[in-house]
This record gives sequence, C-alpha cells and structure tokens, in this order.
Amino acid sequence: MNLGVDFCGIKLKNPVTVASGTFGYGREFEEYIDLNRLGAIITKGTTLKEKLGNKAPRICEVTGGLLNSIGLQNPGVEHFLKEDLPFLRKFDTKIIVNACGSTVEDYVELCKILNDADIDGVELNLSCPNVKEGCLAFGTTYEGVKGVTEKVRKVLDRKPLIVKLTPNVTDITQPAKGAEDAGADGISAINTLLGMKIDIKKRRPILANNTGGFAGPAIKPVAVRMVYQIAQAVNIPVMGLGGIMTGEDAIEFMEAGATAISIGAGNMVDPETSIRVIDEIEEFMKANQIDDIKKLIGSVEMN
Repeated sequence: MNLGVDFCGIKLKNPVTVASGTFGYGREFEEYIDLNRLGAIITKGTTLKEKLGNKAPRICEVTGGLLNSIGLQNPGVEHFLKEDLPFLRKFDTKIIVNACGSTVEDYVELCKILNDADIDGVELNLSCPNVKEGCLAFGTTYEGVKGVTEKVRKVLDRKPLIVKLTPNVTDITQPAKGAEDAGADGISAINTLLGMKIDIKKRRPILANNTGGFAGPAIKPVAVRMVYQIAQAVNIPVMGLGGIMTGEDAIEFMEAGATAISIGAGNMVDPETSIRVIDEIEEFMKANQIDDIKKLIGSVEMN
C-alpha cells in the first residue's frame, strides 16, 4: 500500500503531521514515539525575536477539548536555527516551520531568514486568535490574507508556502482564495475557534487573556465542513486539522478534500496519538482494499 502524498511539492511518507504549538520542537515527544514515522513535524510558532507569551493561567480544559492562550511563547528564529533545527534534522521526516509576526514587516523579515534555512516548508500563521498584536486581523479577509501572502511570497522563493487560516470568519473560502491568488502553494485549516470559560464563583474568565483558542474533538465537524469548502474553492492542496484523534477522523478529512492532516490537541491527550493514527489509516486501507491513499482524497459524494 502507498501512504505517501505530495503536499505542495513536499514528499510526505504518509499524510500525518503534528500541528504547530502542540508538539514543541520535537524534543518533548522523542522518548514517547519514533519521530521518523511522522510525515512531517510542524514546529511551534516561531517569531523573529524571543517572545514570552501571555500571562498565566493560559490553558484550561473545557467540554470536548481545551482552551489555550499561550501567546506564541518561543525563543525566536535564531535560537531555533542554532539549537532546535539541528536536533530535528536527525530524523527522517519533513520539517515545516510555523512563522508568526505582529506586523507585515515581521513576517517578511522572518521568511527572508527561513528562505535560506534547511527546512522543507513554511506555514504562515495568519490565524492565531490569542495574539493581541494582530494575527487575527491579517487572516480574516480576502484582502488581508492576500496582502501579507504576496509580500512573503516575494522573499520566500525557495520554500513551499502554506497559509494557515483562522476559522473565525463568515466565509472561509474568501481568505483561502486570497492565499491562492497571492501565490501560496497550499492551505492549512483550521486553527482554533475563539472561546471563553468563566469561573462562575469568581465571575471572571479563567484565562488571564480572557479568551483563547478552542481545540479538540468538539471542533471537528466545523473543521471538516471548512476543509470541504476550501477544497472546492481553490486549486491548491489543503492540510486538514481540527479535533483529529483517530485514523477514522483523519480519513474523514481526506475524503472531504485534505491531502494531508495534522494532529493538534490529540498530542496533549496521548503523546502516541499520531503514531496510532498512522496505524489506523493503514488498517482501514487494508480492510477496504485501498492500495493508494490518494484514492481517498476528495472522494466524498455529497447528497
């Protein structure tokens, strides 16, 4: 059986990747799983300079998932290139860097650096709902996505460019078209939904940032619907994510139109989730006599 897929020119041994912000830079999971088995590792959100993130508390459980308001805490791109990338390159898997910025200029300068780095692709984060400086604003409109993507595309000419979209919009196809029209090679969707949890005794939000990104199994139906809509609207490949916990979840996204999938909150519930999903996809293919996983992509037949 062939589990390999081509996502934006990145040859993945299987369609299973791990989502930004849930897997660190890989070290945290090395003792639990064989990183060589993953299709790709998408790094923690990385910025030009070190970022301390939001005040605590910044994560809490909710029904069907969790809320997080980490605020993109990371050591900055220079530290990543010096300390983290050499570690990641020890493994037989693709490395995609999630790139974040507070201004268009930040994105451009960061991607200039990443253009020369020993990585396989860049995931442009235009969707993080808990960063006050402006990530949400960049990703909510056709014009906003197109504008940032165009400027980044000019300096990122040697790496595939994937644009990660926020679901906190009325029509997800408009930002998706903005990314495609600006020259993006692929789309990643969805990021977290904006949510809030209140401590009813204190009458205050539990998160110090008041709101945060809602992730986990409860968002999967929304994510599947949006991935289907995006796949119908654009001609570039889509990476689907949002509540994937099992092989069946992953296959559902692929049948909706995703070429690859990414596991996020599942990594925090069980560090072996990604490997189990790979195994369960393979078991499904065997049981249903499917010799090539590409036959699943976009195979849903609507009523």
